[in-house]
Amino acid sequence: MRLNEIIKGIGCEVVGSVDVDVADVQFDSRKVGQGSLFVAQRGTKTDGHNYIGKAVSQGAVAVICETMPANVEDGVAYIIVKDSSEALGLAAANYYGHPSERLALVGITGTNGKTTTVTLLHRMFRSLGFHAGLLSTIVNKIDDEEIPASHTTPDALELNALLCRMADAGCRYVFMEVSSHAVVQRRIAGLRFAGGIFSNITHDHLDFHGTMANYIAAKQAFFTMLPRGAWALTNIDDRNGMVMVQNTKAEVHTYALQRVADYHCRVIEDTFEGMHLDIDGSEVWCRLVGRFNAYNLTAIYAAARLCGVGKEDALLRLSALLPAPGRFQYVAGRGITGIVDYAHTPDALQNVLDTIAAIRRTRQQIITVVGCGGDRDRTKRPEMAKIAAECSDKVVLTSDNPRMEKPEDILDDMERGLTAEQLCRVVRITDRRQAIRTAVMMAREGDIVLVAGKGHENYQEVNGVRHHFDDVEELEGWLKENNDK
Repeated sequence: MRLNEIIKGIGCEVVGSVDVDVADVQFDSRKVGQGSLFVAQRGTKTDGHNYIGKAVSQGAVAVICETMPANVEDGVAYIIVKDSSEALGLAAANYYGHPSERLALVGITGTNGKTTTVTLLHRMFRSLGFHAGLLSTIVNKIDDEEIPASHTTPDALELNALLCRMADAGCRYVFMEVSSHAVVQRRIAGLRFAGGIFSNITHDHLDFHGTMANYIAAKQAFFTMLPRGAWALTNIDDRNGMVMVQNTKAEVHTYALQRVADYHCRVIEDTFEGMHLDIDGSEVWCRLVGRFNAYNLTAIYAAARLCGVGKEDALLRLSALLPAPGRFQYVAGRGITGIVDYAHTPDALQNVLDTIAAIRRTRQQIITVVGCGGDRDRTKRPEMAKIAAECSDKVVLTSDNPRMEKPEDILDDMERGLTAEQLCRVVRITDRRQAIRTAVMMAREGDIVLVAGKGHENYQEVNGVRHHFDDVEELEGWLKENNDK
């Protein structure tokens, strides 16, 4: 592809000729080869500008950068831009032929509910007979073909490559999680969204954003970029629901459980087997549990309607949906109800524990296993422990993904949120496997064991190394062992 076509629409100054062929686009200097266009990004850990010389020596014929390098090579085109990360997104869209314009791309952003919503939207539209793509934390899919996911939102090159494959495969719709990191890092620059959904916003990712104001602004920026002709669906029960869409050019629609909205839901009955809901004036039985899932289901229903699905079809398919992996997932044995959930924020943990408390019978104990990730927002650690202790009969504090931190230091941070009385009901076990086993040993017949934090993840990251670890496997194993005794 010609360089002048790849940089079309990118505000820039050019040094050198843009009338050259480009073999590929790269932002990792290690992947640069003969004929590459190298994009020098300023990252959180390293600055791609430091590798411009290396990229040129490996055969790059052009470089996108924010500042000119000290050494300029003859025969190399230098494209100077204000923001190289945004330029990468625009260049990637040009290089892959603007795939997001060949399908209906629906994005969802918010602290909680993103994975469940996009996963179930994908399942619903596949069950309706549509070719559809999925971009999620758990997995990416082209129809039913699974492609492993490494980030909530892939980098701009991978994202456009995936969307191109989806469009070529005939996908009419693609449902995508849009993280706040992806918005700030311009990974979605150059994409055209047909619709956007806002779920909620609570305490999370302050290690990256610094303040809640910055975090809210990042989420809002997604809706501000929506074009005319798109739709924006927002949860107005969240206090920031209308803030999200105040600058959008898209057509705004609302959903809620507590307020009057375009799409309203009322929980008639909530049990461990599912919920009886009134959505949009019609009653429906759904197999998901908890008010937080009532919000997710309402968003799914509303999004389906905004995509042109008829009311009866949307409700029928909604009633057949099963939870996403690791989201309030049941594991049973010896009369104990086991639940594995991805709850890794204070709000998510509160929602899960509130749901369990509302459904449990008298004398059923709630025993919660919970930890916090290393190298992430430390301020939520004491809050997570406090919520677990306030809403559970017994708590086992343990490791999550400690990454490069010492697990004991993370648990120290968590314990700072507990009173002396609460500490008497808390057990501290660093080894997650033994922590889950201990929780099962504590449980009597009829009790509920919640293992929170990792959900669908099948690994534990310790000292930068990933080891196989699956909460569902562990909980099933210990419950089965007790059944066999």
